[in-house]
Amino acid sequence: MKLGLAGRCAVVTGASQGIGRAISIELASEGVNLALVARNGDALRELAATLRSAHGIRVDVCAGDLAGPGMQQLLGRVSDVSGAIDIVINNAGSTGSGNLYADDESVWKSAIDLKLMGYLRVIRHFAPGMTARRWGRIVNIIGRTGTQPEPTYLAGGAVNAALINLTRALARELGPSQVLVNGINPGPIVTTRWNNIIEQRGTLQGNSGIDTHQRAINSIPLGRLGEVGEIAGMVAFLCSDRAGFVNGAIVGVDGGSTS
Repeated sequence: MKLGLAGRCAVVTGASQGIGRAISIELASEGVNLALVARNGDALRELAATLRSAHGIRVDVCAGDLAGPGMQQLLGRVSDVSGAIDIVINNAGSTGSGNLYADDESVWKSAIDLKLMGYLRVIRHFAPGMTARRWGRIVNIIGRTGTQPEPTYLAGGAVNAALINLTRALARELGPSQVLVNGINPGPIVTTRWNNIIEQRGTLQGNSGIDTHQRAINSIPLGRLGEVGEIAGMVAFLCSDRAGFVNGAIVGVDGGSTS
C-alpha cells in the first residue's frame, strides 16, 4: 500500500535491529528518506546500503549513544546531514527485567535517562521545525507494561506509563500545529530482546525461559508472538495522511493480550 509518504524524511532511533530496523525497512518501502540512529554504526551502515540500493532513497547514518553526554551533538548531526525532519520514530531504549528488590537505583536512573528523557530530548529537538512547517508525525514505541504492570519489569513499566502520559500530553500541545503524536504498545514480539527478557524473567520467577515464553503465548488470544513487520506496518499508517485524525492514541499491537 502506498501511503503518500514518498519524499518525507524520518529519523528512526534504535534502528540497527529488531523493531527499529523493521520500521526503517517499512518506511523506506514507502519512499521515505531516513536518518538512522543507534550505537552500532556497522549495523546501521549495512542497513543503509541495503535500503539505498532497494529503494533509491537517501539514508543517512548517525551512530551514537542517545543516553550519553554527546546526545545533543548527535541530534545536531542528524539535522546537519538530513535537513528538515518530518517524522520522528522514538524506539531506542530498553530496560532489563527486575522486581522491587532486584533493581537498584542505577537501573531506574538508566531507564529514565535512556527511554523517558531520551524520547523527550529527541522530540524537543525536532518538534520546532515540524510546528513551523505545520506538518509532523511523532510515534513513540512504548510497551504494554505501561498499562499492564508486571512485577518483574518494574522500572521499565514505570517509564512506559510515563511515556504514555507524555505522548497524550504532547498530542494536545502540538496538535494545533498539525503535528500528530501517537504511541504504540507492542506485545511480545519475536526479537533478540524478547529472548533476553524471558530469560531474565524466568530467573526472577524461578522458572525456565521456556516456561516463561509459553506462558506469554498462552496469554495472547491469537496464540502466537507478534512479528516486527506488524509493528512497522502500524507505524507507517500512523505517519500517513490516512491517519490524519489520529492524535494522542496509544495503539496496542499485542494480539489482544491487553483486551
